[in-house]
Amino acid sequence: MDTSLITMPVTFKVGDIMSEDEFFRFCQMNDMLNLERDKHGNIIFMSPTGTSTGSFNLEVSTALAIWLKTHGIAGKLFDSSTGITLPNGAVRSPDLSWISRDKWDTLSIKDKERFAPICPEFIIEVRSKSDSLRYLQDKMQEYIDNGCQLAWLIDRFKERVSIYRSGREIEHINSFNTPLSGDPLFPGFKLDLSLIDQS
Repeated sequence: MDTSLITMPVTFKVGDIMSEDEFFRFCQMNDMLNLERDKHGNIIFMSPTGTSTGSFNLEVSTALAIWLKTHGIAGKLFDSSTGITLPNGAVRSPDLSWISRDKWDTLSIKDKERFAPICPEFIIEVRSKSDSLRYLQDKMQEYIDNGCQLAWLIDRFKERVSIYRSGREIEHINSFNTPLSGDPLFPGFKLDLSLIDQS
C-alpha cells in the first residue's frame, strides 16, 4: 500500500468556542463536509470515504441489518453520516453503529433529531486509504471508554480486524477468513469478511 496517501485528519483547533447547538447548526450549514469534534471542542475535518471502502461499508451494514431484522433484535442501526455525542463531549460519526431500543427510547425527540447524547453499544470503523491507523485506534478506545460494549476496527488493506470489548484486552484477528462473532451482544451473529467483494 502507498503509505504516502495516509494522512491525519485536519483539526481546526478552536477549543470550546461553540455550544452543542452552535456546532450542530455549523454542521447543517456545511453539510458537504464530514465533520467531527473532539472532547476538547476542536473541529476535525474528515475526508470522504473512497468508493471501494463505501461499498465495503454498505455490505457490512446490510449483513448486520438483515440479521437483526431476521432475529427480531430491537434497536436502531446508523450509517457513517450520523453524528453522536459521547459522554465526554466528543461528536463522532462511526462508519456503523447500533443502539438498543431500550436505550434509544430514553432520548427526547429533540435529542434524536440532533447529535444524540448517547454512546452506541456496537460500533464498526472501516479503515480507508486516507485514514491514519493510530487515529482510528484512539477513536476505538474512546468509544469503549465512553460505554461502547463491542467495537470492530476493520483494516481492509492489511485484512486485519481489531476487536474492542468493554473490560477486556484488544483482540487482533490477522485474516478475513476468520468470521467475526457478535457475541455477547448479538449471540449467534457471524460476519464473514472473506465473502465481501473487494475487487
